[in-house]
Amino acid sequence: MSGNTLVLVACLAVAVVLLFGLANMLRGGSANFSQRMMRLRVVLQFVAILVIMGVLWWRGA
Repeated sequence: MSGNTLVLVACLAVAVVLLFGLANMLRGGSANFSQRMMRLRVVLQFVAILVIMGVLWWRGA
């Protein structure tokens, strides 16, 4: 799997979790579910940053 693909997957994961959390809040769903989604988003953002930094390091940029 190439570095570009890893970065894309990481960013898409963040976007999907963000949209699930926002959609749940907008339709008046469980506050606990929205809170869990937002916490998961923060963790995935951290992972995405690590992936981006890892790809940049691997390419010697």
